[in-house]
Order: sequence, then structure tokens, then C-alpha cells
Amino acid sequence: MRCKTCWLISALIAASTAVAVAAEITSITDEQIEALGQRFGPTVKERLVGWKGILTDSKHRQLAEREKLELVNEFMTRTPYICDPTQWCMEDYWATPMEFLANEGGDCEDFTISKYYTLRALGVPNEKLGVAYVKETRISNGHHMVVAYYESAGAEPLILDNLIDKILPASQRPDLIPIYMVNGSGLWDSKESRGRTSAPPTGYAHKAWGEFQRRSRSGDEALSITAAQRRSPECEALRARYKRVCPW
Repeated sequence: MRCKTCWLISALIAASTAVAVAAEITSITDEQIEALGQRFGPTVKERLVGWKGILTDSKHRQLAEREKLELVNEFMTRTPYICDPTQWCMEDYWATPMEFLANEGGDCEDFTISKYYTLRALGVPNEKLGVAYVKETRISNGHHMVVAYYESAGAEPLILDNLIDKILPASQRPDLIPIYMVNGSGLWDSKESRGRTSAPPTGYAHKAWGEFQRRSRSGDEALSITAAQRRSPECEALRARYKRVCPW
């Protein structure tokens, strides 16, 4: 059975996990913004200033949770969608929020991770949020990632998705079939979805999530790919290989 049961089981699994320290991933200083602005340009600086404003203005923490969802979802969707072979010259890369906002754009994983950790930094509890790895059947017919928000234990989740601007309940998103649920502490199989579609190998997903968290906490410099690098034979060949599923 698609829809609510799958999302609820994922919610129960996610709710039992330890809380991630969102501040480690959403911390940014004026000095960092200035340096990234000089490196990447005024649009990036404006974007990072706006993000820091959301994170640090006390009025945002006082909003109702649904208002926080709307605020963060609307802000993040201003950034363009660009798939990984084009943006990063890699088959797959899970960017930190700072990397996502400091570059030209990102893919569904970048949107979702940035929304998730910004909402956590605004005080939305860990047990109310999950990062859902799904199969999307309407546009790409492939793997996709969204944020799931649960107002209460056992509630139907609301879905924050870069494919559409509106935040909708899961029952109104029959095009999304849950596969995995992730939050700040790990990754879990959605047992109800087993056998429905091929899932990314568990080892790969754990590796991608673990590498993301390592980079987030290490203080590594934000990754960027220059225009010259994107014109390299290696990057051109990668984009050509993914052109059918990644035209951007």
C-alpha cells in the first residue's frame, strides 16, 4: 500500500533516533560570507546574508512551525536546480547548506539537506523531521529526496519538495514512493516499500551520508568547480553520459 502507511513507519523509525547538532552545519560568520562573496560573486553573498538572517533573527525562531516550513521552503527554492554532473562534475555529491547556497545551484539532495538543517536550527524538533529518499514517478521516474514534517506522532507528514512550490500532505503526493528515511544520526530502510523499486545500495547511502556529515563538521573549505574545470574533457564526458536524465 503506497502513501500514508509507508510514511508513518518511516516516521516511527526516524523519531527514535538521537538528535543531530544542527548548529554545526548551519553556522556561518560575516567573515565567511564576505570571503565567499568575493570568491563567488554578489548573488552568492546576498543569498548567504539572507540565510544567516533566517538563522539568527530571533523572530524566526518564534514563528509557528508551519510558518517556519513556509519560510525555509520559499527561501531555498529561490536557488536554481542544477544536477550534480553539471554543478559538481561528479555523478553524485551531497552538498552542505553553505556549499549549496554559495554555488550556482544544486539538486534535490542539496535542497532537502539545506531545508532540513535550517529547520532544525530554527528549533523544529528532530522527531518531527526526516529526509525521505523516494522514487518519484511523475517527472523523472527515478530516485528523489524530500523533507517530511510530522506535526505529531503518527500524523500524516507534510512534504517539502523542490519539484513543486507548495507544501502538501503525503496523501496528495502519490508520485512519491518512500524507500529510505534519514535524519542527523543515520539512515533506515522503509520496510513497507521493499520490493517496490530498486533502492540505492545501503552501503552507498551510508557512505554518502557519512561523508556529508564529516565534511559538515570538519570546517573544510566550500567546494566549487570553476568554469574552466566544467569545460574539461572529463566533465564534458560525464555530462554527456547523464544528458538524458540530467539536462541541466
